[in-house]
Formats: sequence, C-alpha cells, structure tokens
Amino acid sequence: MQQAKEGDKVKVHYHGRLRSGETFDSSEGRDPLEFTVGAGQMIKGFDEGVKGMQVGEKKTVEIGADEAYGQREAGNLIEFPKDQFPQGMDPQVGMQLMLSNDQGQQFPVVVAEVKENAVVLDANHPLAGQDLIFDIEMVDIQATSRIIMP
Repeated sequence: MQQAKEGDKVKVHYHGRLRSGETFDSSEGRDPLEFTVGAGQMIKGFDEGVKGMQVGEKKTVEIGADEAYGQREAGNLIEFPKDQFPQGMDPQVGMQLMLSNDQGQQFPVVVAEVKENAVVLDANHPLAGQDLIFDIEMVDIQATSRIIMP
C-alpha cells in the first residue's frame, strides 16, 4: 500500500489534546485537514508524524514543545504604552488583540498584565511551551507526480 512521503498531498482527520487531556483542536464535524507533507504548512512534529502512514491507518503522535510551537520566550512579551491604545479601549488581562509590526503584518497577542501606564502583551503562540498529542487518521494520499525531462 502507498505510504505518505514528503511532497505528497494528504488528508487527515485529527484530534489534538494537551497532556492534561484537554482538547485544543479537532477536525471532528469538519472536512479533513489537507496539506502537503514536508512543505512547512504544519508544525514539524505533525508533519513528521504522518510520514509512512497509509490510507485508513490511525495512530497517536506525541510532539514535544520544541517540535510544536516552541518554548515560551520572554522576548515575546511586549510592554505597550496605554496612551497608544484606541481611545475608550479598556485593556483587560486575557483580552485577545491584533498588533501590527513595522511592515504592516498583523499578529495576535494576549493582554498578560495591565500596569498603571502600560500594558504587557504576550505574542507567544497560545500553545508555546506545551507538549501536544494528536490522534491522526490518514484519509487520502495523493502522490506528487514526478516528470523526468530529457
């Protein structure tokens, strides 16, 4: 049987949970997740976990934080002056916001702390520092066609 390999387009159903058992994401009730193996579209551990799987196969993959969303980094905590917030906005701990960088790219942040004159924003991925467990079912594999030119 065909096994998933780098460059193949695959479809998988998955259930992602933390070591505590808490579910953080699942494809249940949705179309399967589709991606190209090895193309950098998925976290490294998930990408590696599907290699060698066959259609219909189910397996559980445990992914350490370093092969998932990395460790939490203190450098991703940004102290932002309160007077730079839109007028009337009252930032609260846990509030999710979008921040723009100098190139106009937006990225999500969470209010980690509210000080007298500043707000500490956390730009770490919400799953940074977490080991992840995925139950994966391979649904489809479309091999990359390889054309040899003379």
